Amino acid sequence: MPSDINDIVLLGLNHKTAPLELREKFALSDDDTVHALKTLHGLSSINELIVYSTCNRVEVLFVSHVKKRAISEIKQFFSEFKHIPVSNYADYIYIHTGPEAVRHLFRVASSLDSMVVGEPQILGQVKKAYLNATKNKTSGVILNRLLHRAFFVAKKVRTETGICDSAVSISYAAIELGQKIFGSLEARHVLLIGAGEMAELAVDHLIRHKAGTIFVANRTLERGVALARRFKGQAVRLEEISETLNHVDIIISSTGAPGYLITREMVKQSMRTRRNRPLFFIDIAVPRDIDPDINRLTNSYVYDIDDLKSVIDHNINERQKEAIKGGRIVDEAVIAFQGWVISLDAVPTVVDLRHKFTSIAEKELSKTFQTLKHLNDDDRLAVSRMVDAMINKLLHDPTLHLKGDGCHGDKTPNVDIARKLFNLDGLNEQDINDEE
Repeated sequence: MPSDINDIVLLGLNHKTAPLELREKFALSDDDTVHALKTLHGLSSINELIVYSTCNRVEVLFVSHVKKRAISEIKQFFSEFKHIPVSNYADYIYIHTGPEAVRHLFRVASSLDSMVVGEPQILGQVKKAYLNATKNKTSGVILNRLLHRAFFVAKKVRTETGICDSAVSISYAAIELGQKIFGSLEARHVLLIGAGEMAELAVDHLIRHKAGTIFVANRTLERGVALARRFKGQAVRLEEISETLNHVDIIISSTGAPGYLITREMVKQSMRTRRNRPLFFIDIAVPRDIDPDINRLTNSYVYDIDDLKSVIDHNINERQKEAIKGGRIVDEAVIAFQGWVISLDAVPTVVDLRHKFTSIAEKELSKTFQTLKHLNDDDRLAVSRMVDAMINKLLHDPTLHLKGDGCHGDKTPNVDIARKLFNLDGLNEQDINDEE
């Protein structure tokens, strides 16, 4: 029996094992990733390879028949490429093999291993890494199947659990609250005050929900104009905020102003013009930009950063509960995939069995046809087909058994017995001749 067995191995470091300053050093650009793929795949110890790098992890997924050597060579590659001695990072990396490597990949793709459980970006990053590997021809039969299963599992986790249902970012929590107030955010007009990153992210979410016109008020008009163009909106001066309140439904503020930019009196006056249409305020600034007393006005809703954090804490707990269901889906998928991997070990034996049966049959047919010279070509073809059918039926049950239908757990002993029973490792032309 062949002695080389292809192992699936995953080597990496992430936010759970390594500090940010180390992860930063190992981060790979797109060009770095291509270089790593080509260099590592060129090693004789690595048969298939995929590499992905995000802000929270760098991982190398590979198939090898000499995994210890491959692991050592990968460590050395990163040491030389990133100019970091292996001893400086060895304690921060993790190595998973076989089912554990498969489980880890499935959890990563499903966002069960992320810093924020359920975040959607990681699946796209893994898909990009896989496309990169296929483009550079570093993936093969095993990793192709593994990655497609990972994508299937990730979709199943997202559709059958609620890990993505609850907001766990400041910006997304704000939008979730807005939806509860308005029902739908479609065509709702927005005033963005300031140029804070969280406020911009909130507007990105609003645009995805088909919000209406985006007004941008900023201390520097030039900056406001630039942001307004980005959101295809309209820039206004800070002095125009009072007037703009008459035309918008949602206000997101994140400036560094020392006092309130929007007061209770400003909103009270606007409500007369608005005929009490609801106003939703998201105050992400510290110190606050929006007077909290506005909450006392009818149809006015003010949420500050502490309000949003309380929503997030609750939602994180809900996601963790749903992650347990996701873990079960992953474990079931690992068992199924491992069955396919184990069946690969039986393939060479099944091929050798068929080769031996066919070789013996062809020898015997040749001798038989020499004594039955009266048979025409059609008769000879009919006999040959009968022999082929007999071989297929004889090998049907052993093949199913070796590939897994009747052989559970470790199939290695059964494969060994089959090879010894039919003398497959001693198979050569002389053996066949000796049997005649």
